[in-house]
Amino acid sequence: MKLGMCYVHSAGRIPGMAKTLMQNVVKQLQHEQARLQNQLQGISAALAAFGRTYVRGSKPPRKRHTISAAGRARIAAAQRARWAKVKAKQKKSTTRARRKRS
Repeated sequence: MKLGMCYVHSAGRIPGMAKTLMQNVVKQLQHEQARLQNQLQGISAALAAFGRTYVRGSKPPRKRHTISAAGRARIAAAQRARWAKVKAKQKKSTTRARRKRS
């Protein structure tokens, strides 16, 4: 079997020239891996420093407003009044004069 310019023996052994070629390829791949890992670390550091700004946009997050206890009480009272009005209408419509059976 031919591999590039060298032959691989049928027993699976690679002659000396092909072996050094494979070692060089492995070394180059390891070097490329180390280079990419360094770049990824730099990108990760940049995201950690600036990520919050870019994720949310340029505007700072809005502060949530809280409601006072008095405001909540007014809202609750208004809702109770609405429900009382609905229930009063329901009672009027269900209270008809019923016939007596003899």
